[in-house]
Amino acid sequence: MTASMIVDPQAWSRFLLVFLPMFVAVDIVGVLPTYYALTQSLAAEDKRRVAAQSVLTAFSVTVAFILLGQGTFSILGVKVEDFMIAGGILLLVFAIGDLLRDGTRSAAPKSALTLGVVPLGTPIIAGPATLTTSLMLMGTYGFWLVLISLLVNLALAWFVVRNADRVIRLLGVNGATATGKVFYLLLAAIAVSMIRKGLMGLVGMSAP
Repeated sequence: MTASMIVDPQAWSRFLLVFLPMFVAVDIVGVLPTYYALTQSLAAEDKRRVAAQSVLTAFSVTVAFILLGQGTFSILGVKVEDFMIAGGILLLVFAIGDLLRDGTRSAAPKSALTLGVVPLGTPIIAGPATLTTSLMLMGTYGFWLVLISLLVNLALAWFVVRNADRVIRLLGVNGATATGKVFYLLLAAIAVSMIRKGLMGLVGMSAP
């Protein structure tokens, strides 16, 4: 954030016009239950690594998407709706697998090594909404303002997921286990919603 922006009310107004849509797109509050549902069986150290990994992945993917733009999608013949459908299917597979698993917990699964990349970093944090919103805002407000807003939002997202256990701990062990199953259902619903919106986008219908 530049010195001129700190003392310029108009600059702050422009920042908020970029920050707020980005805040809605990243959906920091929505990240919390999804993060917990996917990481509740991991050790504390693994959770910290996944939190950092997910934010770094989201930042890298979003910045790359902004810089490359829709040109790359056009060359590859890939639409944003295709990304939504693929991401939704991936999330649905994760959710169904966790819902059908019994109560036993193993040590950190192999997927923990890349859990922060997929699906947490993308498509949950850096999902279609974050990517398209960033690209749209860059066309209006420029790269640097979008980059600053992205960094602030991802810092908030990291703080939320980093302290997720403190919130869940209030529920107790049994309550946390039961809540985890509810979160898995929520994760499945989010996945179906992404698939639905992607399919509706492909056929030219606006998703509610």
